[in-house]
Amino acid sequence: MPVRLRDVELGDVSAYVQMRCDPLMMAELGGPLPRAGIEAKVARDVQQASADAAWIKMIIPDGSGPEVVAGTVALWSHDDSGTPMSEIGWMVRPEFQGQGIAKSAVHTLLALARDQDRWGLVHAFPAVTNAPSNGVCRSVGFRLVEETEITFADRLFRTNHWVINPATDLAGPGFPR
Repeated sequence: MPVRLRDVELGDVSAYVQMRCDPLMMAELGGPLPRAGIEAKVARDVQQASADAAWIKMIIPDGSGPEVVAGTVALWSHDDSGTPMSEIGWMVRPEFQGQGIAKSAVHTLLALARDQDRWGLVHAFPAVTNAPSNGVCRSVGFRLVEETEITFADRLFRTNHWVINPATDLAGPGFPR
């Protein structure tokens, strides 16, 4: 399903709550996050997106208004043991899952990274038990590096470590190079 991406806005608090505080949405990430602090998280994300320090996008299904949020996709850089690393992550609300929205959103953001020659190698770390997200990685053109452990929201997870070079590896049926 085609999607549009827009920058996160301060008005996206309810969408963040629906995703990050929901047990089903957060099942692969250790359970729901507490409601307290979501406004501050959105404000930090808006600041990072506005400063172009990270791409934090709301996923809008094609043909929907900008207020209809199917999920989020983000691309950011962080320090990994002294080395900068670009990472992508996404979430799609249950009522929008199984429609190709995550795949389309991930591909769209990676195509933007390719077209702007930004971010270099991009890593993804879905839980080993998260078949849909691992499937997105496979179908978009990521290469599986290893199984590893990472920390998210102060929780340790067993994940698959995937990597893609958007400049050379971006692939998938229906996706132009």
